[in-house]
Amino acid sequence: MAGKQFFKFNTLKTDYSGSQRVRLSVQVFFLAVTLFTGWRFVQFVHFIEGSGKPVARPPGVEAFLPISSLMSLKYWILTGDFNPIHPAGLVLFIVFLLMSWLIKKSFCSWVCPVGFLSEYLWKAGKKMFGRNFTFPAWLDWPLRSLKYLILLFFAWGILVDMDAEALKAFIYGDYNRVADIKMMLFFAHISTFALSVILVLALLSVFIKNFWCRYLCPYGALLGFAGLFSPMRVTRNPETCVDCRECTLACPSNITVHEKRYVHTDECTACLACTAACKEPDTLTFNIVKKEKPVAAGRIAIAVLLVFLLLTGLARLTGHWQNNISTDEYKSRMEQIDNPVYNHTGD
Repeated sequence: MAGKQFFKFNTLKTDYSGSQRVRLSVQVFFLAVTLFTGWRFVQFVHFIEGSGKPVARPPGVEAFLPISSLMSLKYWILTGDFNPIHPAGLVLFIVFLLMSWLIKKSFCSWVCPVGFLSEYLWKAGKKMFGRNFTFPAWLDWPLRSLKYLILLFFAWGILVDMDAEALKAFIYGDYNRVADIKMMLFFAHISTFALSVILVLALLSVFIKNFWCRYLCPYGALLGFAGLFSPMRVTRNPETCVDCRECTLACPSNITVHEKRYVHTDECTACLACTAACKEPDTLTFNIVKKEKPVAAGRIAIAVLLVFLLLTGLARLTGHWQNNISTDEYKSRMEQIDNPVYNHTGD
């Protein structure tokens, strides 16, 4: 009931024709937040290196440490200890899981900067070549399973193999304390091989819709699983459908929307591209289960922003946002960052 009430907080009209403009606005907002956070974090690293002015570390950078956050979530459940090393990472991990449970895999199409860039790469490819390319079903299914196998690898290693003591050793260990810095240094001094892999993935994304997201992203696989329990879904009215297939052609996840009464799949990201493409009134809608009234794109945008802002704001107020690592400790660890104790195969 709470999930159903959540979306009844404004009187915006349902306008799927403008849904992509609404979604773009939210995407640009989160992209700006990500870029600003990254810029501030680079300044912070320069500061602790001794080559920059004093800058506070932006906790939001921990959003890019999902493996550490998954460990922290299990450790919190087992012990009640809320990770003080990367608390913002745990908060954001919960935010994105909750967002996916409420509004399907909306993180991927409304929030994720990688998803945003990937989307505009395949759109650019479509403009250049007049179409995007798809793998045949016999190859697409095995490739799509890769992200679930990667997710299973991490989930098994963390949720099954690691007990509370092992989790504590990692969370409070030397590597995890500077995992965010190691991540930044990886990209600042990226190897030729790693850069080549990124460029190949970007190139593939020009030709194939959301190549990374569709086939390789374990985070998207996890959020897609959470989205299966969402109270939201795309609904097709077969009585008014003219079988034009515009909805299926518009879907970036290649879901055969025109064949379904209800779209219930872990691949749906609530992007509303299919509903925007449908020209028949009251034929394709995004609504709450067992409710006929469609949910407007504006309401989805507000829901996404509210989940993000309310939970991160609550974390700030309750002291679960900033970590407990002092600037002096960061400076000391930065001087030893090349020490083998900081070279780990985790995040």
